[in-house]
Amino acid sequence: MPRRNGAVLGALVGVVLTMVGLSFAAVPLYRVFCQVTGFGGTTQRVAQGAGKVVNRTIEIRFNTDVDNELPWDFHPNQRSITLKVGETGMATFHAHNKGAAKIVGTAVYNVTPEKAGIYFDKIQCFCFTQQMLRPQESADLPVAFFVDPAIAQDRNLDEVTVITLSYKFYKAQSQAFDKAIEAGEASPAAKSPGEAGSTPTALAAGARVE
Repeated sequence: MPRRNGAVLGALVGVVLTMVGLSFAAVPLYRVFCQVTGFGGTTQRVAQGAGKVVNRTIEIRFNTDVDNELPWDFHPNQRSITLKVGETGMATFHAHNKGAAKIVGTAVYNVTPEKAGIYFDKIQCFCFTQQMLRPQESADLPVAFFVDPAIAQDRNLDEVTVITLSYKFYKAQSQAFDKAIEAGEASPAAKSPGEAGSTPTALAAGARVE
């Protein structure tokens, strides 16, 4: 009987440990799933631009928000950019620390319609790293992107003429940001904070700012 009880106890401990392990793995696995499939409007990260440009235009609109815990102003420097599919565009976003202390912020992002996420590719983005701003410091933060030409073969997206790219800044390592991570909404990379105020490059040739 003691041996049987020990076996049962061991099995129960194994089940508990397995459940704990799965709970820790759930968020990273969910984020990988979102990145691969574009689920929830998750964008893709690539190393270079598209190899071709398709004769179809899509307007990219920009939306921003800031969590209440972060005393920043944050807004896009342009309302929208219209590009041909496959054409690389660049936008910049202005961030300003209104507070009296140095603060590190981290951006969460997605696109709508959500089904377009798998075709929205980012080459460069301030959301790939944490951003640090000193008291009253401002920075223009760049993002370089394109819409994958493969969207032209997806009949389910034929009606898409506008894609909205949304960002929300959180105070890094805050409870609000932790909840965003748990919800699978956080950016796929969270490197150590560096000096803020990276210099944005010029808008890509051919992009129209409206």
